[in-house]
Amino acid sequence: MTKSSVSEIGDIKEKLDEIHRDIRTFIEDSNREHLESILAFVQSDYSNVLEKHLINDVKTGLSKNMVKKCDRLEQCRSLFTEILQKNAALIKQPSVDSKIIDNTRTEIKRLREGMPYDKCDICFSEARDLFEKQVNLMQSLRIYETKRDKKQSISLIPAQSVIDDMLDPLCHTKRFEILKAISGQSMSFSALSKLTDLRGGNLLFHLQKLLDSGMILQQHERGDYMITSKGFRLMEGISDIYSSLATEEN
Repeated sequence: MTKSSVSEIGDIKEKLDEIHRDIRTFIEDSNREHLESILAFVQSDYSNVLEKHLINDVKTGLSKNMVKKCDRLEQCRSLFTEILQKNAALIKQPSVDSKIIDNTRTEIKRLREGMPYDKCDICFSEARDLFEKQVNLMQSLRIYETKRDKKQSISLIPAQSVIDDMLDPLCHTKRFEILKAISGQSMSFSALSKLTDLRGGNLLFHLQKLLDSGMILQQHERGDYMITSKGFRLMEGISDIYSSLATEEN
């Protein structure tokens, strides 16, 4: 893997974690117990709040990170604001057509090609980052799905990668208990210790397994632990399979 690929993966992971923290804020503020019910609640009742959140993010990002000494500053800021506010409004829809997202990406790219300065890259990079942040939030809320998100053929599943990244971290009772517990709320180390009856290094071992696999993250050093989008989707999938098999047996 090239340095460029590693850097790109790191950037993507950082953005996904940031989006997840945004959702976690809404979850904690509303004091809901289960993440699934929170997502439904956010989609139905918090859409206006989410749109306002994204629009404020646009204003802050463009004001802070665009090139100040440029004769096109106000013109480009107005243009970016219009595009990003229009995209933010999609958060209120029950589903977002992938063509709309693709067309907006193409529009931003086309606009950059028509700009005269090298320094335009700085402003367009900020606009693209804000746009992708909005799209990631839509994906986290499950109102937007890319082709890569769709199920692939079983024959194409990479066996060793699935075992290392998904099955191995899950196939321990204590780790599974941890994921179940933080699927609906963030939890401290001491709370997880009480839940699992594990102390010190023993608990850290299992938490590190989940951290390394990208299923959980820690808010900050010594902060609470929370489930990531990857971890939640895996637990959601297990729940669906378990429910389906139980129904068939009955």
